[in-house]
Amino acid sequence: MKKKTKRAAAKRFRLTGAGRVRRRRAYKSHILTKKTAKRKRHLRKASLASHADERRLKRLLSG
Repeated sequence: MKKKTKRAAAKRFRLTGAGRVRRRRAYKSHILTKKTAKRKRHLRKASLASHADERRLKRLLSG
């Protein structure tokens, strides 16, 4: 039987060319008025998932 990609994970994570897992940053959806412009600007940039979670996330993404 073919393995299926977990769609919830596919919407949230992407693999980089080097095989790392890219993720979006949290805390950018609401209550933005009290957050500084600098903080919101840094939240725009995607980052990499932690090394500890990488193996688990790759298993969810490898369909």
